[in-house]
Amino acid sequence: MPTLFETFKTRAEAVSAEVHRVGTRGEAIEFIGNLLKSEKGRSVWVAGSLLDGVDRAALASQIPGLTFDVTREAAEASKVGITEMECAIADTGTLVTDAAPVERRLASALPLIHIAVVPTDAIQPDMASALARVHPSQTGYISMITGPSRTADIERVLTIGVHGPARLVVVFVDELGRNR
Repeated sequence: MPTLFETFKTRAEAVSAEVHRVGTRGEAIEFIGNLLKSEKGRSVWVAGSLLDGVDRAALASQIPGLTFDVTREAAEASKVGITEMECAIADTGTLVTDAAPVERRLASALPLIHIAVVPTDAIQPDMASALARVHPSQTGYISMITGPSRTADIERVLTIGVHGPARLVVVFVDELGRNR
């Protein structure tokens, strides 16, 4: 029987998402930092629990173009946006987040690449379980993301990245959810 992580990975990769798993917060920050350095562009990071206790100024000084000041202008000018998700749905490969804070929407929708950070223990088996965790009555805006942006409305030809990021990188962090 596949684990929830294995099921999520299979479903998300089927729609062109890239799925990674690390053990610790430090490994996640290192992975994301290396990805940002290899992409060589501006990036916006919506600070969440992954960065608790991290010297953000020092991190930004190590990664050219990184800002934690997420504005519309910064997100539009960025190649990469980093956000944290509340949970993931295994049976569809979908990410779920409370997107009421506008910074989360900007960083996840405007840059070319979206890096989504998820606590591994926040993977839910199905939509009903996810909605019990992030209930519509508790937020003004729930965002569900399944793979990179795609459309086939232009002459029925599949096009990636027209209405959002062309690349979705999901980073599951085992240590992140343990103390919730």
